[in-house]
Amino acid sequence: MTEDEFQELKAEITAWVEGPGEEFAERIEATGVVPPDLFETLRERGYLSLAAPERLGGRGIPFSRYLELMEVFSRSHGSVRMLVHVINGTWRAMEPYATPEQLERIVKPSVAGEVLVAFTLTEATAGTGADIRTTVRREGDTYYMTGEKHLITFGVKCDYWLITARLEGTSGNEGTVEFLMPNSGLPGVEVIDDSDTMGIRGTDHAILRFQDAPVPASARLGEEGQGLEVALGGFLLPSRISVAMSCVGLAERAQQLAVEYALKRETFGKRLAERPVIQQYLAENYADIAAARALVLEAGRAYEEGRPDAAALSSASKMVAVDMIGRVTDKALQVHGGQGYWHRNAIERVYRDARAPRFEEGTNEIQKTVVARHVLTEAVAARAAASTQPTDTQEKAEDRA
Repeated sequence: MTEDEFQELKAEITAWVEGPGEEFAERIEATGVVPPDLFETLRERGYLSLAAPERLGGRGIPFSRYLELMEVFSRSHGSVRMLVHVINGTWRAMEPYATPEQLERIVKPSVAGEVLVAFTLTEATAGTGADIRTTVRREGDTYYMTGEKHLITFGVKCDYWLITARLEGTSGNEGTVEFLMPNSGLPGVEVIDDSDTMGIRGTDHAILRFQDAPVPASARLGEEGQGLEVALGGFLLPSRISVAMSCVGLAERAQQLAVEYALKRETFGKRLAERPVIQQYLAENYADIAAARALVLEAGRAYEEGRPDAAALSSASKMVAVDMIGRVTDKALQVHGGQGYWHRNAIERVYRDARAPRFEEGTNEIQKTVVARHVLTEAVAARAAASTQPTDTQEKAEDRA
């Protein structure tokens, strides 16, 4: 794709978000359901296959440029952003580990928007990492799964769960296993619709309970012991950057609404835009958004280039962007005064949707742990390297010898 073609696509998406996208947003808020024709529209327009490589049937847009498109989609309704974000990302976890049969039957159709795959890691009693408690035991060609997952986006209506478990009797990273488990009425599986959320209305979410649920060995993705490798490196690392950019896009929408209202609303004979306190809010929002956007794009480039600091920058960008969107949407709502609290105004929906990224792909408390680990590891490595370097005195002594 040439730069001109990319800019044409970006302009097309922007026009869709500001036109039909807003109409879909109103329908979703009125009904609480994502209409089937939204999914079909996104699929037919190719918006669900932007980031995947051409060999999988995608458009092959580089990750750092795809982030620019995610920024635009995120100015729309949260459910629109969620569909585009998840479907443009799950292939990264699946492709490196998929068998040829899984590639043709699941991965490529998911890129085409014909099969929906739900990322399934989070548990109510674990921290979505090495402490997961959902277990499997193998008997011949079948694994039997027992445990519970929750907050699973698209977990109700999906075709497959991209699900992480562990072999019975294992702990830590060892023994984790990944599956492409069909959502097809398997015995021992209970799917509970848990979609009544504060924001991102319309997107379905599930609680999943398993009791000796049979999973064919052919559904395993990768080898035993690679479960967290698939989940964390394959999906979460780039997904955190994408969520961070979604914060940027939604913050831009909040700022746009605040500016429009400030230019229109008059109090005591003056427009709000003429009042210094409102100008300060808008200026602070502008700076906040610009700073977060720059860090997100840097994280995207680090991931794209395979740099060793990519994971730390991924978590750092989400930390910064999540805190930023909280500040920006709060000020944008304050600019609207009491009007902003009413459901009829778009800023009310934006304010609710802005809360979800605080827990998507791990809370900020988790992100800080990742970043701190990187900082301390780098510091220890630097000290170790310095201790092995000869001092000036040692070098002079060696020269004299």
